[in-house]
Amino acid sequence: MNTDSALLAKRLIDGEKLKESEYLLLLSASDAELKEQLRQAAVKQRRRIYGNEVFVRGLIEIGNHCKNDCYYCGIRKSNKNADRYRLTPDEILFCADEGYRLGFRTFVLQGGEDAAFSDALLAGLISEIKLRHPDCAVTLSLGERGEESFRALYAAGADRYLLRHETASPDHYKKLHPPALSFANRMESLRILRKIGYAVGAGFMVGSPFQTKADLAKDLFFIQEFRPDMCGIGPFIPHKDTPFADFPAGALEDTCFLLSLIRLIVPEILLPATTALGTVHPTGREQGILSGANVVMPNLSPVSVRKKYSLYDNKICTGEESAECRDCLNQRMQAIGYKIVTDRGDKRTKGANNNGNL
Repeated sequence: MNTDSALLAKRLIDGEKLKESEYLLLLSASDAELKEQLRQAAVKQRRRIYGNEVFVRGLIEIGNHCKNDCYYCGIRKSNKNADRYRLTPDEILFCADEGYRLGFRTFVLQGGEDAAFSDALLAGLISEIKLRHPDCAVTLSLGERGEESFRALYAAGADRYLLRHETASPDHYKKLHPPALSFANRMESLRILRKIGYAVGAGFMVGSPFQTKADLAKDLFFIQEFRPDMCGIGPFIPHKDTPFADFPAGALEDTCFLLSLIRLIVPEILLPATTALGTVHPTGREQGILSGANVVMPNLSPVSVRKKYSLYDNKICTGEESAECRDCLNQRMQAIGYKIVTDRGDKRTKGANNNGNL
């Protein structure tokens, strides 16, 4: 084991902040023994705060129309092969009601940047979900809507907002997005969300085209300094109808290593084992949990539209009913010594069974 990287690992495990250059050294020099040491430390931190509980988020993919043209995304506006849809308010509310019956206490409304989902429409939906299910949290993942919209949706009752920063490198950001999209605006949106009062989620792809270890070091340093409440990371998976169709997918091992590092950087963070992890490997989500993650996100969307919400190719769980999806995940978590709980799954700060104040 490299002495420098071993010392950096110890400092990180002990709760010290690292410099961006030190994260780069850790990413560049880590060997199998060091990765396992960090994985075990991450699991210890997660167990200290969350025990063996795994939170579930009910994912409702409300529509796949999007005004943006991100080079990696299967629902980009230029994809003429995308089978577009929008769920009606009644369909969305039915998904939430069914999810509540199945034990979900957080609903994630996810979709492209679509003006048809106006502030008034979304605010009405959020208010109705909270009226029907006041013990639940509503998370939004609807892109950059602007401060006025963010405030209106927060006032309607939204609790959390997930807006992946995608990369903390301005140069890398330009390689993943068309000129109309701004790195500065993405970062400012995250700051605005926090100022308003949301629990804020950031995140990035692992192994995305043109990504370097230096880019990943910037991501880790950004996570350290911004300290998001949630962080959604998963391997890049190409979509056949995008400019990045021929790029290789990101690696499971790299993603799990980064999950461990993020858990150590922000011990109380809410960290999903994503569907993308389960797509690149049959036990990817389990390996994510065993690397420090503590959230899974089963799909509550109608089975009829799941294949249409295709951000990347070969996405799993597009044909299962919601109850089957939850039961399957529950069995998978039990098999590795964890349990799915009926809980809002708020961020905790002082140890297992303390729900914090988010």
